[in-house]
Amino acid sequence: MNTYTQKFKIRLGIFIAGGLAIFFLAIFIIGKQKNLFSPVYLLTTTFANVSGLQVGNNIRFSGINVGTVDKISIINDSTVKVAMLIKKDVKKFIKSDSEVAIGSEGLIGDRLLVITQGGTGSPVAKAGQQLASAEPVELDAIMASLEVTALNVEIITDQLAEIMIKVNSGSGTLGRLIGDTAIANNLSKTMINIKRSSKGLDENMNAAKENFLLRGYFRRKAEAAEEKKQEAEDIKAKEQKKQDAAAKKAAKQKAKDEKK
Repeated sequence: MNTYTQKFKIRLGIFIAGGLAIFFLAIFIIGKQKNLFSPVYLLTTTFANVSGLQVGNNIRFSGINVGTVDKISIINDSTVKVAMLIKKDVKKFIKSDSEVAIGSEGLIGDRLLVITQGGTGSPVAKAGQQLASAEPVELDAIMASLEVTALNVEIITDQLAEIMIKVNSGSGTLGRLIGDTAIANNLSKTMINIKRSSKGLDENMNAAKENFLLRGYFRRKAEAAEEKKQEAEDIKAKEQKKQDAAAKKAAKQKAKDEKK
């Protein structure tokens, strides 16, 4: 009887010790996730819609978890206030012009807050300060937009199919152009005539240049073009001289600095 009682007490003691160990381990894990054992400070922000954000969700800065959502409260019919507990060791990195946005862990993961980096010269956000926010894009709005886009694509596809059917059957102007060889031959002849007309125009212009009545006009035109070309070359030469002079001056200054 005494042996049985002693074994029972030992088992009971092991059970209680194991339960206490699990209890303290759970408190440690939960406390670590909720930043109960590390110094924190409070920041706030507001949204029109928190989009499923819950108390205890993570807060990230530069991809690192730096805090948790402490409290979510409705201020009025268009404003929801979110209190954030941030680790003090990252306080120097969060600036007063940083913005807070709602994101998610993956496509269908839990919601979280993302704090953006502020300006380099901006002051550090003080405890209790309210940061600006960026409203989240709702998944329902994205799905509705995709649905409208898919409907438009379907309509365009049907219209293209109708056009191709008409083209293949020879209906319409484009169908006749593709299927009727006579129209194609006419277009080829038209292009040949245009080329001949262009060649004749070039010959007429050359003849006009040789005409003594118009020779002075074309000569003046050629001289003006040559003057413009010469001016452009002079400007280019001056710019090149300036660059060369600047390069020589920089080289001399560098040589002086090296001697010093």
